[in-house]
Amino acid sequence: MRILIYLLLLHIPVGLLTAQDIQTAVSFFDELSARYGEVEDYHAELRITREESESTGTIEYRIPNQVRVDFEEPAGQVLVSDGELLQVYIPEHNVVLEQSLRRRSEGAIATLANEQGLNLLRQNYSIAYLDTPEAVPLDEGSDEMVIKLRLNWRNSNEGYRQLIISVDDDMLIRRIIGVTASYEEIQFDFEDVVVNRGIPDSRFDYEAPSSANTFDSFLFEREG
Repeated sequence: MRILIYLLLLHIPVGLLTAQDIQTAVSFFDELSARYGEVEDYHAELRITREESESTGTIEYRIPNQVRVDFEEPAGQVLVSDGELLQVYIPEHNVVLEQSLRRRSEGAIATLANEQGLNLLRQNYSIAYLDTPEAVPLDEGSDEMVIKLRLNWRNSNEGYRQLIISVDDDMLIRRIIGVTASYEEIQFDFEDVVVNRGIPDSRFDYEAPSSANTFDSFLFEREG
């Protein structure tokens, strides 16, 4: 499975929006970015839905780009990065996928999990409210209220042509729906988010089972 964060990454006629609408949405996005500037780490229940498949687990994140996902489904699968090395353990095949991370890709592991990542989205996407600046139900009939933003890519170099970001009343991202360049839809749900709980660096130290076969540079070649 590819990094969620590449993974855990809209096109509307400009004439349909007034300058005030655009500024209001951008201002709200700036508030969201500032909120994440206060986040040192977070823990959340994670659900990833794509087409007919669904993955669940817990995610732990620590600035600037340490992340760990312990999956319940697929059972036993682990994705972890200490900021320099990404490892994905897939027990079904008893393999470990490893990737030394490029310096220039710092923050790509959790693009939306910090102020820097949100600022990059601000540069590379147009920002508007999905339908209204008012809070709306997360899903039809839901009691959970969120504000939904729609981001459209400015160029085709970005991983997602469209992002819909749902923000809860704590100014935390509750859901991200991404539409890839090939029009595949992937949904990330973050539930029971707890911020600044003091997650230690040791949580991102991971040693895969010694019996597992290791495959290096599964995403891109090492930097020479």
